[in-house]
Amino acid sequence: MTTTSTFRLFATRRSLALAMSLGVAMAAGALPGIAGEPAETLTASVNKNVPTPPDLAVYPSEIKLGSSRDFQSFVAVIRRDDGITSDASDRVNWSVADPSKVKLDGFQVLPLADGKTELVGEYAGAVVRVPIEVSGASSRPAISFEKDVMPVLTRSGCNTGSCHGAARGKDGFRVSLFGFDPVGDFHRITREIGVRRINLAVPEESLFLKKAVGSVPHTGGKLFDTDSDYYATILEWLQDGAKIDPDDAKPPTVAEVNVYPPQAVIEGEGKTQRFVAVATYSDGSTRDITRLAAFTSNNPGTAAIDDLGVVTAGQRGEAFVMARFDTHTVGSQVLGLPENLQYTPPKIEGNYIDELVGQKLKKLRILPSGQCSDEEFIRRVTIDIVGQLPTEEEFRQFVGDPAPDKRAELIDRLLERKGFSEIWAMKFAQLLMIKSTNVVSYKSAFLYSNWLTDKFARNVPIDELVRELLTSTGGTFASPPTNFYEIEPDTLKTAENVSQVFMGIRTQCAQCHNHPFDRWTMDDYYGFASFFSQVGRKNAEDYREKIVYNRSSGEVNHLVTKKPVPPRFLGGEDPDTKGKDRREVVANWLTSPDNPYFSRSIANRVWAHFMGVGVVEPVDDIRVSNPASNPELFDELGKRLVDYKFDFRRLVRDICNSDAYSRSTATNETNAHDHLNFSRATVRRVPAETLLDCISQVTESPDKFRGLPLGARAIQIADGTTSNYFLTAFGRSPRATVCECEATTEPSLSQALHLINGDSVHNKIVRSKLVEKWINEEKLSADAVIDRIYARCLSRIPTEKEKTDLMASVKDEPNQVLALQDVYWAVLNSREFVFNH
Repeated sequence: MTTTSTFRLFATRRSLALAMSLGVAMAAGALPGIAGEPAETLTASVNKNVPTPPDLAVYPSEIKLGSSRDFQSFVAVIRRDDGITSDASDRVNWSVADPSKVKLDGFQVLPLADGKTELVGEYAGAVVRVPIEVSGASSRPAISFEKDVMPVLTRSGCNTGSCHGAARGKDGFRVSLFGFDPVGDFHRITREIGVRRINLAVPEESLFLKKAVGSVPHTGGKLFDTDSDYYATILEWLQDGAKIDPDDAKPPTVAEVNVYPPQAVIEGEGKTQRFVAVATYSDGSTRDITRLAAFTSNNPGTAAIDDLGVVTAGQRGEAFVMARFDTHTVGSQVLGLPENLQYTPPKIEGNYIDELVGQKLKKLRILPSGQCSDEEFIRRVTIDIVGQLPTEEEFRQFVGDPAPDKRAELIDRLLERKGFSEIWAMKFAQLLMIKSTNVVSYKSAFLYSNWLTDKFARNVPIDELVRELLTSTGGTFASPPTNFYEIEPDTLKTAENVSQVFMGIRTQCAQCHNHPFDRWTMDDYYGFASFFSQVGRKNAEDYREKIVYNRSSGEVNHLVTKKPVPPRFLGGEDPDTKGKDRREVVANWLTSPDNPYFSRSIANRVWAHFMGVGVVEPVDDIRVSNPASNPELFDELGKRLVDYKFDFRRLVRDICNSDAYSRSTATNETNAHDHLNFSRATVRRVPAETLLDCISQVTESPDKFRGLPLGARAIQIADGTTSNYFLTAFGRSPRATVCECEATTEPSLSQALHLINGDSVHNKIVRSKLVEKWINEEKLSADAVIDRIYARCLSRIPTEKEKTDLMASVKDEPNQVLALQDVYWAVLNSREFVFNH
């Protein structure tokens, strides 16, 4: 049983004993003492006589009070059978088992004496008991600058980027952003301008305090009242001499922050739910930080949250409310639903993906769209897996095949084609910025790209590929993956790129200050960068080639302390790197099955390619304040990739075989505005390289690219600097950064004008002479030519109306070739061709 479930008890000993005996009997498969009677019969009679208590939970599930200053607020939540939750704190009868140990003050527990007791909540037959432990009830520790004063500055907004936390501060006063440098902040507050900022003789007259309460002009306005906890904390610190925490008596650090309840499903606009935030420190103590954490919501229209952690439900939708305290940001999911919404959940079928997607849609009361047609499926899956269109023969064979498993067989065939490995080699070439520059020769870029393509073609597991890449040593010709360190020679940028590409974590913000929206600190940033500080580079015999090696020396200095920072795994420990190549240490950690960052990030990129949007979006910005739309699916995809030994062909097979992937783009009333929960297929513009390849394929008019033979596909281009107007206009990645966003698929006017007036469509149609061949050599009628155009471009035959309209426009034309070429041109310019649907 979970901690929470152990506190959900029946109201009476008799009902509890009966329920337990019934559960044991059911587990054993028979009911003792009642021969021949089925378990369902007795269950029905029991439920009929004993009302089922409500599903009541109290948060937090345990309370620790460590001093006379300490207190802990709590919240009670009732969950209905349909998943709807409600704040029941004011409906529960609260009591304390031993009133001599603690007392209740509203929805707070305050310490009285050391010892143990319980908070007891009773409602409609449900009883919840929360253990309480009190220690140090008679002690009153001094106010700590780091533990008590700094959180007040953060909560009040003093050290945000828009106030004194800006790079140059504000109104002549600067502190570190979100308090990443408490020692420096102490100096600036107490020493920078002396008595003008603090007044130890008359603490109430300190400018530091008077500006905060608005008794003197303050650009930031009034931050808190004189009767608030914040004022009392700072005043007591000033009265005690405004001391800094001594080096040998530093307060414990924050190890973990939790927000309760972990999820809320609120029915009805205007309904509220209180949230409680609790910090756990490195010494095991806890603290109620609800009044110190900074609360935000990523969707205030659905769930607005105030400074006290109270959420007010708005329009239907989903939101994550987040609490930031110290270096930690944590979130809780809130779903807002209309009151008395009528909803009948559909039966969930398909694989594990459909089960997890279906569970989320059920919570949101969203009905998924139906399955797409065979015509839509073959076109969609062929573009996604191999970056081409199905041929006319493939289309007709697939549509006419009555086999029930034909979609799964098609997916298996496509996964064996070389286009699959080429399209993924291209995607990672974009992320790895493979291109020739003033430093990287064309030969190096070409060899590097070929190495990457070969790895995907031979189905080398992605973890093995990344380990070889990060630990590569030798010449950039002889050992092409060493170009990874030649393309980006800067140590800090290399570490940032590794984190963003292979873990989806953007650490850039932590270079100058602790990350404002994630857990990463400056110590984390420079510790991770230290793994790449000993990469050496030197010239080879060929001036175009460089040699990359481990020089076994070199450190990274912290921006604030100016001291070397030992290598540290992100979110982990400091490993032993003495006598080792640091890159091998970090590569083994990064690609370990136990490292969730790597597997989930790679799986999320694969998912986004096929579904049009990641479970975390953007895919390379995974952080607490940008949570997964479906956390269970996010975790499961990463777990499956590990189970598959990092062979993501198998993960692709799972995705493409799911009902979620093969849904129609048509919407219904419930999912018309859903863009994140995969209740319908997403209409996506075909990427630049794939679109050009598709145009060349259906017109049989190939392009010529540098270093490649005539007829090679655009996705095979090795050098990122090789391009043409079409690829540039349609958003080909310039490979200038590792950001996924560099390859864009947003439609634009220049794209439309190029398709209409450029040579990529018209000239290819004319040059291929396909229409002439069909009419003059194969003696096809105009009607049959139109069918062929539709089949090869759109993977369907034209509707009756389309056929009638087109035939009316061409039947009286004296030059049938030109007329049908116009039809060809119109189809290639249609949105149906340019978009994958």
